[in-house]
Amino acid sequence: MERLNYQHLYYFWNVAKEGSITLASEKLHLAQPTISGQLTVFEQAIGEKLFYKEGRKLALTDTGRAVFHYAEDIFALGRELTNTLKGRVSGRGLRISVGVADALPKLMAYRLLEPALNLAEPLQLVCIEDKAERLMNEIMLHGIDLVLSDMPATPSAGGTHLFNHLLGECSVAVFAIPELAVRYRDNFPYSLNAAPLLLPTTNIALRRSLDQWFDTENICPDIKAEIEDSALLKTFAAAGAGMFVAPIAVANQIQRQYGTQLVGRIDNVSERFYAITAQRKIKHPAVMAILAQAQSRLFDLLSTPLTMPNIQTTHKFPDQA
Repeated sequence: MERLNYQHLYYFWNVAKEGSITLASEKLHLAQPTISGQLTVFEQAIGEKLFYKEGRKLALTDTGRAVFHYAEDIFALGRELTNTLKGRVSGRGLRISVGVADALPKLMAYRLLEPALNLAEPLQLVCIEDKAERLMNEIMLHGIDLVLSDMPATPSAGGTHLFNHLLGECSVAVFAIPELAVRYRDNFPYSLNAAPLLLPTTNIALRRSLDQWFDTENICPDIKAEIEDSALLKTFAAAGAGMFVAPIAVANQIQRQYGTQLVGRIDNVSERFYAITAQRKIKHPAVMAILAQAQSRLFDLLSTPLTMPNIQTTHKFPDQA
């Protein structure tokens, strides 16, 4: 392809957003054969398929996703130009697309992204939540600018050409609604034996660390549910379905938001947080702000005194229980 046909790109973009030629043709007030024919010409010019059938809908191929992300930027620029000419805006702001691994605690994700929102220059932040492996595929296709994850990119996870930036790490703690917290706080952590626990699924880094710690301490909890999404897991816990483990850095926020209390700290288990980029040298101002302030923000969270209930607790070793 020597030259991009923007009309073909526009048809493709609408079909990708709508998920079908029928819906796109209705939106654009064009006949289906017209759009179908233009898509075929566009695919022939590119030399690769952009869609494949997934049930009744059209899904994007890897090439299709890459083209779609560029189309999003191109037509966003077009809208900005139109608004500028109409006098609605004085200039173009920044845009950053961030993939957030579904296992990453949402409160932690916000704290890490907050510096980008505080930039002097106007910023449009786009957050996409998915499995870490899929997000790493997206960043390699330049579909997103940054991935926040609880695990680094590795060659086995498709991260051969990606760069890991360790943002920080902190120990974890067990939380529960007050009734459960009172019951299991005494003799922690051995009180976790046969205790109702909600855990991440086995593909999550924290789960693997916890399983190893359980084996070392000879603790066998009653696993009530395995939940991949961290927010859904906490929602179950807030309803009293069981206790859960989360980073100590967001303990106060978790207790306020979910009505839970700290049961006990697990200092021998820590959770790491990574930013993953497709370039070694960072140029995007928002990404630079996130990386520059991440460690200090994590330190600020860790230095905040924990909110503790006014309850006397004791600690007993197994032979004293």
